[in-house]
Amino acid sequence: MACYRVGLSPVEFLWNKPTEKLSDFNGYVIIGGFSYEDRSRAGVIAALDPIMKQIRLEAEKGKPVLGICNGAQILVESGLVPGLEDHRLSMALTDNKRVQGGHVVGVGYYNAWSNLQMSVPSSRCAFTRHLKTGERINVPLAHGEGRFIIPDGLLSQMINNDQTVFIYCNDDGNIIDEFPTNPNGSVYNLAAVCNSSGNVMAIMPHPERTEG
Repeated sequence: MACYRVGLSPVEFLWNKPTEKLSDFNGYVIIGGFSYEDRSRAGVIAALDPIMKQIRLEAEKGKPVLGICNGAQILVESGLVPGLEDHRLSMALTDNKRVQGGHVVGVGYYNAWSNLQMSVPSSRCAFTRHLKTGERINVPLAHGEGRFIIPDGLLSQMINNDQTVFIYCNDDGNIIDEFPTNPNGSVYNLAAVCNSSGNVMAIMPHPERTEG
């Protein structure tokens, strides 16, 4: 329904269809759920599926690819984000860790509404052109492995390159690195990141579940 609301004509594409047919489409949304029952870790098996090889090829042509929740985990495991050379695996989405006052107050699955602040120029990412830098949106999240882990050097590079698209904030727009503002312990309060070209974005919360 979210795709229809913004004027798109979505087509459901199952994993067992001929992968070369993916080239017929102009863009891709990898939705949430539990691919392969999240065996081993979320997204890792799906990232090895032949369908992802074709999506890599299409992304390299500049086509937009959006991964939501489990879709975001698949993009991270496939190396499509942050999009280093040869799609090297360089970051992770791992178990939630809710931290407050220096203490872990909760782990595992968490379901709530959260505030996201766009922290990059609107033209930086294919999916943010109708938002302004600093604009906030309130969206639901529902995941157990949504905590971004990124090496310090790579994180600095991504910040400087405007790849840290959405970050968690409170109702006043303040970035506070503890629960409940940061719902999962994600580094830099990250909720969504994009590749260096800006046409691939991985987002853990669910904007498609909002009414707007």
